[in-house]
Amino acid sequence: MNRQLCSTILIFLIHAISTRLSAQELKQAILFSSQEPLSIRLDLSISQVRKHTDDSTFVPMVVHYKTPEGRWDSIPSSVRTRGHFRKKHCFFPPLRIKFKKKNTDGTVFEGTKSLKLVMPCQNFQTSNDLLLKEFLCYQLYEAASPYVFRTRLVDITFNDQDKSVKTYQLQGIFIEDDDAAASRYNAKVFEHPKFDPLQFQDTSSLRLDFFQYMIANTDFSTTFLHNIKAIQTTNGRFIPIPYDFDMSGVVNAPYATFDEKLGIKSVRERYYKGYCRDEKVAQAVREDYINREQSIIAVIGAFDKFFEPKEIEGLKKYLNEFFVTIKNDRGYHERLIGKCRSK
Repeated sequence: MNRQLCSTILIFLIHAISTRLSAQELKQAILFSSQEPLSIRLDLSISQVRKHTDDSTFVPMVVHYKTPEGRWDSIPSSVRTRGHFRKKHCFFPPLRIKFKKKNTDGTVFEGTKSLKLVMPCQNFQTSNDLLLKEFLCYQLYEAASPYVFRTRLVDITFNDQDKSVKTYQLQGIFIEDDDAAASRYNAKVFEHPKFDPLQFQDTSSLRLDFFQYMIANTDFSTTFLHNIKAIQTTNGRFIPIPYDFDMSGVVNAPYATFDEKLGIKSVRERYYKGYCRDEKVAQAVREDYINREQSIIAVIGAFDKFFEPKEIEGLKKYLNEFFVTIKNDRGYHERLIGKCRSK
C-alpha cells in the first residue's frame, strides 16, 4: 500500500471518528442545549420509592414530557432515591433516573443514561423559590468555572400515588450524570472515601473555594468528597466539581444547618474553607473573579422572571459583598487567604 493511499485512509478515519464523536457529543447535549424549563409529569408513590429502593435498587417509572411541538410523550425509565440529608428530612426526596439507550433514541433524552432530579424539600409555597435559588447557584458557577455539572430547570406535575393520588405542581432541576460530565472533559470519575485535597489542580480548587465562600456554602468537603465530585483527566490532574447548594447563604433555606464549630452564627455568614495554596495562583484566581464580576452578577438579573425586583436586588447586594471583600487587600487577606487551612 503506497504512502499516499495510507495518508488518504488515515485522513478518512480521523474524519469518521471526529464526525462520530461530534454526533455523540451532540446527542449528549440535547437535554441541556436549551435553558427553557422542560415540562414533565411523574406518577410515583413517594413512600414506595423510599421503601423499595437503595443505592443499587431501582423501581420502574414512566417519565412523561412535553415535546418542543407542545404535545405530551413518554419514555420508560427506572428510579431510586439518592442523597442523604434531603432524603431523610424532606418530603420530596432527590431522585436518580435511569434510561435504556433504545428508549431514548429520537427523544429529548437521547444520549442520556442517567440523571439526577432535585425537587423542593417540602410542599410549601416558598419551596419552589428555594429550589430556584439553588438552580441560580449552578448557573453562577457556570459563570465562574469551566468545570461544571450541566443543569436544566423542569416544571413537574407530580402525582403521588400513595393510597389516593395527590397532585403537586413543582419545579425541579435535572443534573447531568457524573460519568457524562467527566466524559465531556475527557476524564473519568474518581471514587474514593477520602482524598488529599491538595491533589486537586490548584486553579480549579481555588476557583471552587472562592465560589463556596461567595455563596456562603460550608456544606462540602474536598477531603471526604462531600457534595464534591472528583474527576481525573487523561493527564492525571484531579478536578473538583461541586453540587448540592441548598445549605448555602444564597438559598437560605429554613432547614439549612451549619457546623457551629466554624464559629459562624448563620448560613448567611461566610466562612472560607479552602486549603492554603501558592500565593501567586490564589492572586490570579482573585483577579479572575474580579474580572468576571459583571458576568456573574448578570446571571442574577436573568432570574427576574422568577423573583420580585426586591429579591433580585437583595441577591445582587449579597454577592456584591463578596466582590467588595476580594477587591480590598485587607478584607481579602483577613477573610479568605488568611483563613486558609494547612494540611
